[in-house]
Amino acid sequence: MKIAVLLRAVPDPVEELELDGEDLDRDFLGYVLNEFDDHALEEALLIKDEDGGTVVVYALGTADEVEQMLHTAIAKGADSGQILGEDLDPIDAHGQAAAFAEAISGEAFDLVLTGVQASDEIDGQVAMLVAAELGLPHVSVVIGTAPSDGAIRVTKEYWAGITADYDVRLPAVLGIQTAREAPRYVAVARIRQAQESGALEEVHIDQPDNGSGITITEMRLPEEGEGAQMIDGDETAAAERVLEILQSAGVR
Repeated sequence: MKIAVLLRAVPDPVEELELDGEDLDRDFLGYVLNEFDDHALEEALLIKDEDGGTVVVYALGTADEVEQMLHTAIAKGADSGQILGEDLDPIDAHGQAAAFAEAISGEAFDLVLTGVQASDEIDGQVAMLVAAELGLPHVSVVIGTAPSDGAIRVTKEYWAGITADYDVRLPAVLGIQTAREAPRYVAVARIRQAQESGALEEVHIDQPDNGSGITITEMRLPEEGEGAQMIDGDETAAAERVLEILQSAGVR
């Protein structure tokens, strides 16, 4: 089975984020692999371990942002990787999907995996838009896979912990929420070996259009409130105090 895994670099959440008008100030921002994409990679590697095949990883972003995470993916077991669009301007989910689809459209992949969403967008659109670009079936919020002859059984999670199994013909695109196992650890020495392997290349992608029809006009920090008010005492005293607060706020 030939599997493509689509990866995104996202701002490191442990860093202090600063705003610059319509976007984050990215001049000194660190990037990490989107956690959902990490699970997509792990699910691809599990399928490879069980059924054989090849895994190719693709990432949008500059070399500074994505080289380390692609080398890490190769060290974990991916066969090769590609950096797409070194000089691309920022693009929305539609543009990301178009870039990914352009890169993989001629490669005859059996399965395309990506994270169900990215931590800096949380709209869950890329997987389904890639499927639409390629004309392939799609399932998102996937928490398990079981390949069979010419198809794959996927477990999709709904609200309240409800799950459903689907048999999906291949090729297909899946948005992975969690892999069947936690993403594997890889030693630094193996990452260094991957850096020397020559299994990573840069591929030119034409600047795709942002097709969502939505433009960010301003980003700002949330207004600070007065903080929480702690209520002491037993249940009766606490209930009376809550009632006083509600009445003083005009609640009747």
